[in-house]
This record gives sequence, C-alpha cells and structure tokens, in this order.
Amino acid sequence: MTTIDINVNARTVKASVAPRTHLADFLRDHLDLTGTHLGCEHGVCGACTLLIDDMPARSCITFVAACAGAHITTIEGLDGDEIAAELRAAFTREHALQCGYCTPGMLISARDLVLRLEAADDHAIRVGLSGNLCRCTGYVGIVRAVHSVIEDRRKRGIRPVPGGGREQLGPVGSGNGAAIGGPATIRPAAAVEPKEGPSRKVAIPEFAPDRTFEESFTIAAPIGEVFAMFGDIKQVAACLPGVSLTGTPTAEHVEGQIRVKLGPISATFRGAARIERDPDTMSGRIVGTGDDQRSRSSTSGEIRYRLAAIDAGAATRVELSIGYSLRGILAQIARDGLVRDLAGRLTADFARNLEQQLSGTTRRETAQPIDGLAFLLHQLWRFAKGIGQRTWHR
Repeated sequence: MTTIDINVNARTVKASVAPRTHLADFLRDHLDLTGTHLGCEHGVCGACTLLIDDMPARSCITFVAACAGAHITTIEGLDGDEIAAELRAAFTREHALQCGYCTPGMLISARDLVLRLEAADDHAIRVGLSGNLCRCTGYVGIVRAVHSVIEDRRKRGIRPVPGGGREQLGPVGSGNGAAIGGPATIRPAAAVEPKEGPSRKVAIPEFAPDRTFEESFTIAAPIGEVFAMFGDIKQVAACLPGVSLTGTPTAEHVEGQIRVKLGPISATFRGAARIERDPDTMSGRIVGTGDDQRSRSSTSGEIRYRLAAIDAGAATRVELSIGYSLRGILAQIARDGLVRDLAGRLTADFARNLEQQLSGTTRRETAQPIDGLAFLLHQLWRFAKGIGQRTWHR
C-alpha cells in the first residue's frame, strides 16, 4: 500500500492505496465522487476527464499514487466555477445532452476550450472535443453551446489564456512526481515575454457596477500637469502597485495585468481597458475587464475621476468614483468593507507614487504584486483598537 496526500476539490485527502489503483476508481469508490464517469477505461472515450493541477486529464489511466501532492478538480468541484456555469446553461439551452453519461467529461474539456481559443470557431471546437465521445446528440448542440460561450466571453472582453494556463511541458500532473520518490524531470516551457507593438483591441462592454464608492486625494502640482500625467498610461501604470502593461497602449485603449497576493491567495487579473478623457471638464473614465485563470474569477470595473484646482492653482484635488463587479471564487471573500479599505490604501499608494513621478524623484521598477499582509495587519490593528475603545468607554 502507498500513503498519499492529495487535494480533491479544495479538500486535503490522506489515504492508503494500492499502487495500481486508478484515480477514477479512487474518487468513485473511496470518496463517493461519482460525477467522474467510467466508460472505456482505456483513455479513449473521455467520460472520466477531470482536472489535475487545472489541466484536463484522463482519470481512468492515471494512477492515484502518481497524483501525490496534486490538486484534483472533479465536475463536483466546478459547482461555483463561472465558465462551467455558463457552459451548463448553454448545454441546457442548446439541448447538448441526452443520456448525460459523457457530459461531465465533456464540460471539463469544453471549459478548457473556452479558456484557450482565441475565437469561436466550430472546426477548432470539434477538434478540441474529438477526445470526448457522445453516442446520443450528434455533437451539433454541444458545438453550438461551446461556440456561444466563447463568443459571449470574447464580446465581454475576456481574453483567452495562452495554453489554458499551462506553464510546463510534460504529462499533466508530472510536476508532482517529486512527491512520490525522486525529483521529477520536466522541461520548462520557454518564457514568453510580452511583445511590444500595437495591441489588438478587445471590445470593452458597458456594465452596471454591483458596488460603487468614492475616494479622493490631493497632489501638490498644478491641474494641467496632473491631467497630462493621467493621459500618460505608462506613467500611471508605474504608479499603481502590482500593475504592468502588455503591448503598447494607445490614447483610448490599454491591455495589461494586475497581480494581487493576500496571504495564501494570489491572483493575476489579465484584461483590457477603454480610456475616455475630457479636457474641458478635466475629467476622465477608465472602463476595464479582466479575469484570473487560477482562481477562476473575473471582474469588471470603472474609475471616474475629476480634477479641481486648489490653493490658488498650486495643487490639485483628485476625486474618484470606483465601481466594480466581481464573479467567481474571489467574490466569496471580497466583502465590501475589505474592498473599500484595500482600495483606500491602494489609492494612498497611488497618490504618493503619482506625486513622486511628477517631482521626478522615482524610477520605473518591475511591478510587484499587491501584498495583502500589511493590509491584514492594518485590519487586525483597527479591530483591536475598536475593542479597546469600546472597553475603555464602558
């Protein structure tokens, strides 16, 4: 028997298994996760497809002992996944299932296509699903369903994730080989640096924010200089913690990413934004969308700003209206108060960096992720301070 530790649907599982036990059998017989179906048991039909470290894999030909240290996601683990939810709705709408036996594996393979494909192309969808067999539907409804989800997400400005997020070459899950004896030999994929050049514009749809709040700060610089600075996207990005650009921005469009780290949770939202500016009113608006493949979360947001000259024109007051909508796993932990406090701290950092840029005292550095440790300590301090004040005034 072999003792293994694996993570199944965000739950740590420790078990003793026979070395030749297949992952599908382990999930069904030991964990009662029967959404993973067994068909051919030769890796041909695709009914047993699930995710190993976020990559589709055949569980009927994968030894569970080889998955020590891996993260396994079955169809049950995708209940709260945004893409899976859209696919389930599309499968229902397009009558893409009959007996349903192939559907769990089909949904997981379809989800991978939604992540990877640049555009909704029926031929590419059929090729991508060729490893998942269905003997009921004739595939037409399945292809229509996947096509509609890809088309809708691209229209919403959600870009594909190159390689579906895969960063290494080798068998799926092979990065965990060291956990069961000896270092794994994996040839890493070549790093791909963002290419400078004109960005391919992504349509940014209008949206109604779920949450909106106000922020403001003062800059010791004339209003004209501040407004001109807001028009230089590269300089603005240099002032925002965790933000980096991909490609070359234009006056109306920018693409990039923002990296966030909050304790054990890390996310990189990749997306694009539309830029609007009005020199007559010294105001502007930035509307953007982005998604994080790791946490399977997406967001839409807008920042409206208005500048006002103060102190006889020697300084500028910046008034911000920030609206956002968040979907996916991160939405479950992003409470209004936490988001508001974090936005306040980021605004303060942005104001300080902006003032330093205007004074010429900073240099461009590699974007660092927004580290939530200081934010959490700040929250704990506020909590303890509130308790102390309430106790003192009793």
